[in-house]
Amino acid sequence: MDNYVITINRQFGSLGRPIARKMSEILDIEYYDRDIVDAVAKEMNMPVSVISDEEETAKSNYFSMKFPLGNGTTAMQQDIFESQRRIISNLADKENCIIVGRCSDYILRNHPNLIRVFIYAPADVRFKNCVDNLHMKPDAARKMIADVDKARDAYHMHFAKYLPSDFNHNDIMINSSFLGVDGTAAYLVDLIKQRLSIHCPGWNLKRRLHAFRMHPSFL
Repeated sequence: MDNYVITINRQFGSLGRPIARKMSEILDIEYYDRDIVDAVAKEMNMPVSVISDEEETAKSNYFSMKFPLGNGTTAMQQDIFESQRRIISNLADKENCIIVGRCSDYILRNHPNLIRVFIYAPADVRFKNCVDNLHMKPDAARKMIADVDKARDAYHMHFAKYLPSDFNHNDIMINSSFLGVDGTAAYLVDLIKQRLSIHCPGWNLKRRLHAFRMHPSFL
């Protein structure tokens, strides 16, 4: 079988990033997120801060969230996107991996073993995650959720011509508040294993049961 790739889009505050990281641990494959930003910066000889995407941390750069590809001209953003496209395509060609955001679902749309995942959660749960897990103040959390979701939608619509939450362009859409981080990751891995007929070394019943123990902060 050719390499398989899992792309993950997510709503802000849905804990999509830790879910993706947990999936990579279970599947024993690479997980790419900020690595792509660093690679683009290196390829284009630009400061990482211009295209940095600190999306789900308390120390986020708010400006880079609103402009995921930087704050330059349209031509500059297109150049960055093309660099990003090359890097993502090369990663998909050489190995099994998980790629978070950055229109990876669109860039890899013709990949033979692509699984596209969209992670969401109710607004009140995302607000609670931002306040409890990211230690944001309530007003800042509300604004961040609205701003980042709007920015991600605009960015994706600009390059892909569809929203990241469009069910016509997703294979799996899941509410992360239902099972929490570990449970959602385990459930997604099971679905993907069935779809691609892959085996995860060490992924036994004991580990599966452990993965479904939900920490209160993830609910």
